Amino acid sequence: MIGRVITVLRTVRGQRLDTLLPESRRAPLTRLLKVLGPLPASPLAIPRGQRLREALEALGPVFIKFGQLLSTRRDLLPDDIADELAKLQDQVPPFATDEAIVIIESELGRPLDTLFESFDSTPLAAASVAQVHAATLHGGEAVVVKILRPAIEEVVHEDLKLINFLAIWLGRLFKDGRRLRPREVVADYERTILGELDLRREAANASQLRRNFQGSKLVYVPQVIWSHTSRQVMVSERIHGVPVSDRKELINRGVNLKLLAERGVETFFTQVFRDGFFHADMHPGNIFVDATTPEDPRYIAVDCAIVGQLEESDLYYLARNLLAIFQQDYRLVAKLHVECGWVPPETPIGEFEAAMRTLCEPIFERPLSDISFGHMLVSLFRTAGRFDMEVQPQLVLLQKTLLNIEGLGRQLYPELNLWDTAKPFLERWLAERYAPQNVLKRLQEHLPSWLETLPKLPELILKALETPPPPAPAVAPSSRAIPTVFGALGAGIIVLDQLSTTAIWPSLMGTGVLSLSLLLSVKR
Repeated sequence: MIGRVITVLRTVRGQRLDTLLPESRRAPLTRLLKVLGPLPASPLAIPRGQRLREALEALGPVFIKFGQLLSTRRDLLPDDIADELAKLQDQVPPFATDEAIVIIESELGRPLDTLFESFDSTPLAAASVAQVHAATLHGGEAVVVKILRPAIEEVVHEDLKLINFLAIWLGRLFKDGRRLRPREVVADYERTILGELDLRREAANASQLRRNFQGSKLVYVPQVIWSHTSRQVMVSERIHGVPVSDRKELINRGVNLKLLAERGVETFFTQVFRDGFFHADMHPGNIFVDATTPEDPRYIAVDCAIVGQLEESDLYYLARNLLAIFQQDYRLVAKLHVECGWVPPETPIGEFEAAMRTLCEPIFERPLSDISFGHMLVSLFRTAGRFDMEVQPQLVLLQKTLLNIEGLGRQLYPELNLWDTAKPFLERWLAERYAPQNVLKRLQEHLPSWLETLPKLPELILKALETPPPPAPAVAPSSRAIPTVFGALGAGIIVLDQLSTTAIWPSLMGTGVLSLSLLLSVKR
C-alpha cells in the first residue's frame, strides 16, 4: 500500500490538487508534496475540474469509477468539478484475449469451442471492471460475453483501503467535512463497485428489468443466457441499435425524436413509481434505440450492474414532494422533509419553507420548458443540506438517473417539457395507488399472514400492557412511514407495530390511513 500511496501523492503533486482544498487547510498537504520535489506551477493554468479528472484517469480503473460516482453527487460538489468528472470515459486498455479465454473456461468448466461456435478475439469494449467480446452460440444465437478483469478484486480492495484513508483526511481538512460526509460517499461507492464484481448480480438485475418491461413499447432489455453465466462471466443476447447519442443517425433514419424523448421520461417514471426498481446507470453508452419502426421507436438498455430500489414509503414521500414543488407549496415540502426523516425533527419549518421559496420562486419565473427538473432536484438537496439533511443513497441514484434521462431527452428533442410529462404521471400514480379498489387488493394480499398471526393477538396484547413504556426518543423514529401521532393510540397499536414483520403496519399505513389525504391532495 505504501507504493500506491506514493503513486497517488505524485499524481496529486503533478496536478497540484492541493489547491482544491480551502487555503486555510491546504498547508499540511502542500508541505508533504514538497518532500517529493518542487511543486510545478504550470498545472495551475488548467481548470481545477480538468486537473482532478486527469489525475483520476492516471490512477486507473478504480479511481475512474470513483470519479464517475462523484460526478453524480452534485449536491456535494461545485458544478464546474461535477461537469468535468462527468466526462470521465469508461474506456481503458483491454486485457489480453488469452487471459479472457482462461477465465471463461475456468468459470464455465468447459473448453471455449464447446461453449461457443465462434468467439471474436477483438473486444467490443473495455471498461474499468470488465471487457466485452462478441460470440455466437452453437444454436446460432449472437451473444456478447462480459468478462471481469484478471485480479480486479485484489486491485479494487487495495484501492478501496487507500480511498477510505483519503476520505478520513479529507473530512478533517475540509471545514465543512461533516456535511460532505466523505466516508459515507466512499461507503456508497464501495457497495457499488463490489456489487459489480459479481456478474450474477448484474444478470439478475437484467432479468428483473426484462420481466418488468416484457412486451412493452418503451424499453427492451437483452435476455441473459444463464447457462453461460457465472460470477466472472456473463453472456447475454447481442442487440443491434443506434447509440442514443447519435442524433444525426436517428434523424437520417426518420426516428420520431419527440416521441422517443417523451418515452424516455415515461420509462423513468414507470420504473420508479410502478416498479420501485430502476436502471440507475442510464448514461448514453448504456442506451441504444431500436429504429426498426422509426415512428414507433423503442429504447434498448444494457449494463444493469447498478440499479436503484425504493420502498413504498420513499415513493409516497417522493411523489408528494414533487407534486408540492409543482404546486409551489413550499410549506408542504418542508413538512414532508421533516415527516419522512430526511432532515432532523427539530428543523424550523418556517426557515426551511423560506429557503425553499427563495430557491424555487426565481426558477418558476422562467417558462417551464426552460427549467431543468433534475437540476432543481439537485438544488433542493443542496438547500436541504444546509439543514443537515442526511445522505439518502436511494435518492442519490434517483437524482443521477433523472439528470441522465432529462439530459438525453433534451438532446434528442430540445423542446422537451419534462414537467408536462411528469406532473400528470405523478397525479395518476397517486390516484391509482390509493384508490379504494387498490387499497382493498393490497389488504387482501396480506390477509393470510394476518389470519396466521391472529391466534397470538391476546398474548401479544397482554405482553404489551405488562411492558413499561420506553422513554421518549431523542430523535425521530427510523421508520419514515409512521406518523408519530399514531404512537399514542395504546397497546393495540404497539401490537400492530410488533407484527410489522408480517407487513401489517406498513400496509395499513400505506393503503388505508393515507388514502384520503393523497386523493384530496391530488384533487387540490
